[in-house]
Amino acid sequence: MSTALERVRAAYARIAQVDRPEVWIDLRPQEDAEAEAAAIDARTAAGERLPLAGTVLAVKGNIDVAGLPTTAGCPSYAYLPGADAPAVARLRAAGAVLLGTTNLDQFATGLVGARSPYGTVRNAVDPAYVSGGSSSGSAVAVALGLVDLALGTDTAGSGRVPAAFNGIVGLKPTPGLVPTEGVVPACASLDCVTVFARTLPEAERALSFMATPTEPAAVPPRRPGPWRIAVPDVRQLGELDKGWAEAFEAAAARLADAGAELLPVDLEPFTEAAAMLYEGAFVAERYAAVGAFVDAHAGSPDLDPTVAGIVSGARDIPAHRLYADRERLAALRARALASLGDADALLLPTTPGHPTLAEVAADPLGANARLGRFTNSTNLFGLAAVAVPAGEVAGRPFGVMLIGPAHTDERLARVAALLTAPPLRLAVVGAHLTGQPLNGQLLSLGGRFVRTTTTAPAYRLYALDTTPPKPGLVRAREGGAAIEAEVWRLPAEGLGALVASLPRPMALGSVELADGTSVPGFLCEPEALDAAREITAYGGWRAALAALRA
Repeated sequence: MSTALERVRAAYARIAQVDRPEVWIDLRPQEDAEAEAAAIDARTAAGERLPLAGTVLAVKGNIDVAGLPTTAGCPSYAYLPGADAPAVARLRAAGAVLLGTTNLDQFATGLVGARSPYGTVRNAVDPAYVSGGSSSGSAVAVALGLVDLALGTDTAGSGRVPAAFNGIVGLKPTPGLVPTEGVVPACASLDCVTVFARTLPEAERALSFMATPTEPAAVPPRRPGPWRIAVPDVRQLGELDKGWAEAFEAAAARLADAGAELLPVDLEPFTEAAAMLYEGAFVAERYAAVGAFVDAHAGSPDLDPTVAGIVSGARDIPAHRLYADRERLAALRARALASLGDADALLLPTTPGHPTLAEVAADPLGANARLGRFTNSTNLFGLAAVAVPAGEVAGRPFGVMLIGPAHTDERLARVAALLTAPPLRLAVVGAHLTGQPLNGQLLSLGGRFVRTTTTAPAYRLYALDTTPPKPGLVRAREGGAAIEAEVWRLPAEGLGALVASLPRPMALGSVELADGTSVPGFLCEPEALDAAREITAYGGWRAALAALRA
């Protein structure tokens, strides 16, 4: 692992190499970041535990960083904070070195990344396309490898849309899990601080430092069994870009292959609520946040005209509309949660499509509104979400998100891991076979039956004295035979949990199958065979059990 100083130097070299100045609002002088990194290296050398030492960080420009102006994407709005926002302070306390603040859609109003006087942030993969917003600079900084972690905010999807468009992970925690002090509000009752990373474990680790510990009673219980994922009929998703429906269905199929149970869901209450965020009275909260400033600076070149129009347009929304919309939202939320039932998560495309910069310029409001079709309702309903890569369409990233009840953040990450890590195969020959006493362990860990086969003709099978009864499989130097086996698929974490609980004399090793391939499988330690009965001649555990019981 590189030292903090080496990582900082590599980061600045990468920043110079990619030459994307629009990513940043304020980039710290390299010598300042190097001095901070050197101090961290000295502290770790002295024995201090700094888990994020060697990690570099960027922060969205509407989140306070001590010593750097907070602009919220508007130069004349800038103020100099006296302290880091709590989310920033917690990461820096764990050893992360902050490089600077990043560009955004002004006042965090937009999902495109093209509404900033600091310049349009271009997509990391195809610069002709939008990067997504409002956390545009943070997402692109991670995607281009300029930083390891970046903070964003999410009111309507700003911590998820840029993740999808740039092929990275975006964690949007349960509202309130990460403090929003030190964040310029977009809609204060809905805002969440989010984290971007290139991998799910990195994002989870960062969130673990940022989050305020959750009371165990706050986490809703789940019914035992495989993950249950609500997946809407593709016809309910509305118009999607070419190839996106197929990519979404492929993501759902990967979850099913990993052992998840797919459930139907009515998406209508989610999309109805999504439309209310900007078309209803809730947009008035954006005026409460920065409306007085926008009115006082009308016509200023510092103000993005689209953002100014949205904020000022909310000035005269009557209070009775807000109360009516709150009642309607409560009814939609009840319908949405009833539709989810006991599902662990709702799977959706993060957006319906990916527009070009030219398309957004031609229709700034329409293009932006389309992008929030699936994301806008999440915070209105008080839910948690994670956005992860799910392949490519036409050479550009395609992303999906998993949405779940409040305080199921860790649960959503476990489900998301099924998409980001391919399932592993496992060969079983005994008590884990279908219908045998331990088969339920595979099912509970997300296991999915693939096929019945045999081992290569090179194994011997023994009946062990265990409870429940199980056989021991060993590779034979001579006199081996083909043994009946089942191949299962398990998520990586499921296989890890199974191995961790494996009692002696069982062990995990490589098992050669009849087709010549090798997969992990259960073998037996040789010393356990001294008092065991050889049952190789029966050709498998089921046949041996039937014969021994006869």
